[in-house]
Amino acid sequence: MDEHRDHIVVAGVDGSPESLGAVRWAAREADRRAVPLRLVAAIEWIVPRRIGATALEPAYIRDSMTEVAQERLDVAKAAAIGTVGGIDVRTEVLGGPAVAVLHEESTTAGLLVVGNRGVGGFAGLLAGSVSMAVAASADCPVVVVRGDATADGPVVVGIDGSPVSEAAVSFAFAEASARRVPLVAVHVWTDAVLDPFAGPLVDWDAVEAEEAELLAQRLAGWSEKYPDVTVTRRVVRENPAAVLVGLSSTAQLLVVGGHGRGVVRGLLLGSVSQALLRHGACPVAVVKP
Repeated sequence: MDEHRDHIVVAGVDGSPESLGAVRWAAREADRRAVPLRLVAAIEWIVPRRIGATALEPAYIRDSMTEVAQERLDVAKAAAIGTVGGIDVRTEVLGGPAVAVLHEESTTAGLLVVGNRGVGGFAGLLAGSVSMAVAASADCPVVVVRGDATADGPVVVGIDGSPVSEAAVSFAFAEASARRVPLVAVHVWTDAVLDPFAGPLVDWDAVEAEEAELLAQRLAGWSEKYPDVTVTRRVVRENPAAVLVGLSSTAQLLVVGGHGRGVVRGLLLGSVSQALLRHGACPVAVVKP
């Protein structure tokens, strides 16, 4: 079981339609977990001093920026309550770069939710840079809300066979159980070999059997912990990103592991996770060990 599911759900707010979509998704998730929803707007306190400016101008600009951020939070709070009536919603404007603010929030959150692009306080989301960096560096699972989730679709989890995917499997089972939907566990492998002349000599049926056994090992014990979750196993010989992006078109949530480490090095998110955050057709959860 996920020992962090009783922690607060945090959503980043910047006033864009994408961030409001993330807030609505986060509200439903907080309701499922029976925890409060915390809405955060980040304002980077860099106020340029122009020639002839008075000493009071920087403070006035900061106050104006804070007022705008709070108005965005008020709109987001109304959207959350409109999505799930009676939910406990808390708001706060915080100073600092968006990535740093959200990373700090992730240290005490059970889940961090962001839109895949945005404006204003999270301006970097226009290029997906903030959502990508947050997904890579956060200390808790991150959901980047994008695409149109299939309401009755399954939860899909990508399993690469490494210990990194163990946390993703745990998260995916918990989500499938909470949503009362099936889980599709996907292990994708490729038949690429370093020596092209060695290809005909490889017993690909044996390799595929080994890959299926690897998936079975990664799933071992989880069905006993979540007997209510129906699991479909898929072992596919193809490009991992392409397969998972395809499955996202009929899923309500796609879950993958993440390889990021630290606030700076965490920007080096795994290539498959990056592809899904750019092209996935449903919300994508990145879960690090």
